[in-house]
Amino acid sequence: MTTLVFGHKSPDTDSTGSPLIWAWYLKEVKGEDAKAVLLGEPNTEAAFVLERWGYDKPEIIDSVAADQPCVIVDTNNPAELPDDVNAADIRAIIDHHKLVGGLETKGPIDITVRPLACTATIMHDLMGADAGKLTEPVKGLMLSCILSDTLEFRSPTTTAQDKALAEELASDLGLTISEYAAEMFAAKSDVSAFSDAELIRMDSKEYEVGGTKFRVSVLETTAPEIPLGRKDSLMASMKDVAAEDGVDEVLLFVVDILKEEATLLVPNDTVKSVAEKSFGASVSGDAVVLPGVMSRKKQIIPNLKV
Repeated sequence: MTTLVFGHKSPDTDSTGSPLIWAWYLKEVKGEDAKAVLLGEPNTEAAFVLERWGYDKPEIIDSVAADQPCVIVDTNNPAELPDDVNAADIRAIIDHHKLVGGLETKGPIDITVRPLACTATIMHDLMGADAGKLTEPVKGLMLSCILSDTLEFRSPTTTAQDKALAEELASDLGLTISEYAAEMFAAKSDVSAFSDAELIRMDSKEYEVGGTKFRVSVLETTAPEIPLGRKDSLMASMKDVAAEDGVDEVLLFVVDILKEEATLLVPNDTVKSVAEKSFGASVSGDAVVLPGVMSRKKQIIPNLKV
């Protein structure tokens, strides 16, 4: 039976590229039948990366059959996976997020969780000498994943290993990192075609803190004026998204990649309190700028307090 390789819902570049990278490795190097799939529409940056490196968009699924062999990448959080994932035959997990708990497997499996900025970096490591067999399109995916997850090395999650691999891949591909990253970020910033609800869900994860359920949404952009120009309608939509998704509050952070800061929208007193308790911020209006905040994984989620 074909092994399905997938990442989290609301797939970004890493959760789009890494399933393709690992499915290539399983199929072309290890001789196993494997296929990359997605759990939602890729964001604009991920769609750009697919086209740039000659990939068709993988099939989108919303459930997995009982006993379906699968490899989970770029997450270990059941809230970001199909509801029936525990009935599948999970063969491996490759991730760089904190352990959440809740996944069940049919037996012992390979689990690799490392404190690196990008799942693709971990995969390169796991391939060992076989990484020498990487094709140009797979190298392109790998480079794209690293530049996306590190925000071109600006994110505090960036490690020397991520940066060294990105530089090696860019050299192999004959690319200038700053120029290629600028193309990626421009694609990520082009959000004009999306509704407010789509923007809120585009790069979001569900987390519970002190009994309060949050949808923590991040919009990384080199043009923050575009989403912030829609601030009023976004805040109006946050209440509807929270109700539809079964969470208590939506936290929406607009990350300015170039200024290296985040703006948190503050639609109500609950979010105001979260901002003040979590980030030591003084909130006087319907938005607050958080200097230096770039990473949901390292700076937002760990600091959330209610």
